[in-house]
Amino acid sequence: MAFLPRKPAIAALLLVATACAAHAQDRDRLPITVEARSTDFDYKNSVLVFNDVSIVQGAVRITAERAQASGLDFEDSGWEFSGTVHIKLVDGELASDSARVRFSKGEIQSATVTGTPATFEQRHEADLAQGHANRIDYDLGRGTVELAGDAWLSDGRNEITGPTLVYSTGTQRVISRQQVVITINPREPEPAPPALPPKKPE
Repeated sequence: MAFLPRKPAIAALLLVATACAAHAQDRDRLPITVEARSTDFDYKNSVLVFNDVSIVQGAVRITAERAQASGLDFEDSGWEFSGTVHIKLVDGELASDSARVRFSKGEIQSATVTGTPATFEQRHEADLAQGHANRIDYDLGRGTVELAGDAWLSDGRNEITGPTLVYSTGTQRVISRQQVVITINPREPEPAPPALPPKKPE
């Protein structure tokens, strides 16, 4: 006759398995380091203010002159950055005057940057996409970058401008529901191979 564990034993085994799985997930996550020249923690209102702040997680880095957050909880928190904001991601970068960043499950989930203008670039193998707009919404979960307000996007040769442009970082597609202007620059002619010297008579 097979041994059947009692319900409390089953519950205990499930708790151990869940804890192990959570621990494995935590090990997969890279630690987050926050450095600042100074900080002001308002315990009463649960508000953190940093000056000359740098947040680093692996290859991801956020720097700004000032940051404000409701706490050091990166599981689900919103941060506001201002003053020369620079966000470096694994394969792209954002730069602006101000930014609002949402952290979820220990990672950046989305970022909205505003400036005059805010800029964006993404490297994909040998290709480089660049853009700027008054506001840029970068949704890392969906892999989309929305450029709104005097939007401009270039693949290094051709350019597209319009009120709002949506760029997919995965498929490298650009979508717009409004009027756009596309500038197609001609390819530079490849240099002709050097002429061979005339053969000397034998």
